[in-house]
Amino acid sequence: MIIDRDGNITIIAQEKASVKTLVNNIEQAYDKYKNYHLIVRLSSLDKVTLEEIVEFLRLSNNHRSEKKSFVVVSEKANLDEMPDEIVVVPTIQEAYDIIEMEDIERDLGF
Repeated sequence: MIIDRDGNITIIAQEKASVKTLVNNIEQAYDKYKNYHLIVRLSSLDKVTLEEIVEFLRLSNNHRSEKKSFVVVSEKANLDEMPDEIVVVPTIQEAYDIIEMEDIERDLGF
């Protein structure tokens, strides 16, 4: 797990761990990340399945309930299959854009 911080955003990049292991690692160290928007990059996987993305659902829901953004980045996921409850985008720039839009929505009270 590679962790990088950019202002109020924490970027977690997966190295060799399975998605399930990555989710467990994030949950165990969650106190370090709970005050930041989270971007999870799954760039080391050859293919990202719906089942793997769903592993992040509980973590995403908890994080978003605290008024923080949670975005998964993978260019290898079929975006048409992804559930509406979790944000999955193909590029890191789109993740930043989503966080910016969600910040604006929170400021406006949506």
